[in-house]
Amino acid sequence: MRFSTRFMRPVLAVLCTGCMAAAQQAGAQAADPYPSKPITYVVPFAAGGTTDLLGRLIGQKLSAALGQSVVVENRAGAGGNIGSDYVAKAAPDGYTLLGGTISSHAINVSLYPKMPYDPIRNFQPITLIGTLPNVLVVNSSSPWKSVQDVIAAAKAKPGAVNFGSSGNGTSQHLAAELFANMAGLRMTHVPYKGSSQAVQALLGNQVDLVFENSLAAIPMIQSGKFRALATTGPKRAGELPDVPTMDEAGLKGYEIVSWQAIFAPAGTPRPVVDKLSTEIGKIIRQPDVRAKLASMGVEPSGAGPAELGSFQKSEVAKWANLIKVANIHLE
Repeated sequence: MRFSTRFMRPVLAVLCTGCMAAAQQAGAQAADPYPSKPITYVVPFAAGGTTDLLGRLIGQKLSAALGQSVVVENRAGAGGNIGSDYVAKAAPDGYTLLGGTISSHAINVSLYPKMPYDPIRNFQPITLIGTLPNVLVVNSSSPWKSVQDVIAAAKAKPGAVNFGSSGNGTSQHLAAELFANMAGLRMTHVPYKGSSQAVQALLGNQVDLVFENSLAAIPMIQSGKFRALATTGPKRAGELPDVPTMDEAGLKGYEIVSWQAIFAPAGTPRPVVDKLSTEIGKIIRQPDVRAKLASMGVEPSGAGPAELGSFQKSEVAKWANLIKVANIHLE
């Protein structure tokens, strides 16, 4: 049977119109306002640590701001590499975020012989939550009262002074290596499996000093169990106003801060990135959040995608150089 094209044209027109309407409807459904479902906030470390506490603080506030649940999920292991790799391979749609740190996104790439992800190419920076200085502490029974006392003792007996850390490649470890490198010292590293073990070792005088993060160090200092000799940031810590920076204590140019930031998988749409960065920035500026961060020793930031990306690249280069010069490697 043959059909005249004269009669087919109206039929085709109707069909085309219907197809266009269906496509437009499907497009509208696909373009639902973000977010339209729960968001997963991956913490690549165990529960109870700084990254986890910040993730839960930011997550709760972000949930209220966006009107969707923000679920914190701990995926610990390999110095943050396991959780970070999970997010690097997640769909770039804004529904999987990562609490990244100086370790997972600056140090590890130069420390581990094989990395499952690239900390720069595989991630989209969102917001820098804040920075966290380390504190050079000794046992309160130690004869050392200043940074210069430590330098003098280490120079008098090369290798005799030892320092504890929460593990190879951590900010505590590299803070001490940077100190030794800049002061021309040789000290012995004693790595532990976590910050709490390093703190206990210093309490028991099993090590001479620790460059502990401020979150763990401040309570021990305030209780009188540790003596703070210097902080490692560019300015004095708000919770330790009487403790000089390393620069003020005589090691000019010394600076290291641990940092906490939020990343998404590379390729996340720009409107989603901008919305997340804007809302998280607002959260960090809230008075109650700033007070909570201060109590943890965290200096709030709120820097957006471009500034965080630039900062991260400079940090990767900085630690690559130190790790090479100090010949640091995983055991």
